[in-house]
Amino acid sequence: MEQKPTRVRIVDAARDLMRTVGLARTTTKEIAKAAGCSEAALYKYFTSKEELFLAVLNERLPQLGGLLGTLVADPGGRTVEANLTEVARQAALFYEQTFPVVASLYAEPQLKQRHEEAMRTYGMGPHKPIEGLAAYLRAEQRHGRIAAHADPVAAASLLLGACAQRAFAWEMTPDRRPPDSVDDFARSVARTLMAGIG
Repeated sequence: MEQKPTRVRIVDAARDLMRTVGLARTTTKEIAKAAGCSEAALYKYFTSKEELFLAVLNERLPQLGGLLGTLVADPGGRTVEANLTEVARQAALFYEQTFPVVASLYAEPQLKQRHEEAMRTYGMGPHKPIEGLAAYLRAEQRHGRIAAHADPVAAASLLLGACAQRAFAWEMTPDRRPPDSVDDFARSVARTLMAGIG
């Protein structure tokens, strides 16, 4: 069986370790070992753990940014509710997978600061999905498909906040699973939001 390229193995190992022990406790040495390469080889591809984390975000987790960019460029086609359902589904999956990774950042102020600086350098951050969804909702307002009085930033914050909260809240329950499927959750959140902005 052909071995995956080194960079692919590194990103896969980083994703797996970050999800199981958290970003703060994952070291480049552990990532390199899990990837079957030297730490020096890891640094040929990535300058820091923060850069590696961004690669995991962009390459191994559900993509929210691309979906939002597509919707802003072409808001027509499907109904607003169908679009919001898909955003909620992708966001719920994204937050479900990233919550265990980034939660440990809040226990390590210096690591959190380095992580935030790296995110800013690459034009990323947790506010970006809110901005992207708000831009989509403004486009829908211009097309008259949502109410003119609706606040796009508040609506985006409500939808994405519900998705992030789903990842956080149910993690503490005995079976660590929400009571409904991600598809049912996404449909319900989108339908409820539409009742307020439609």
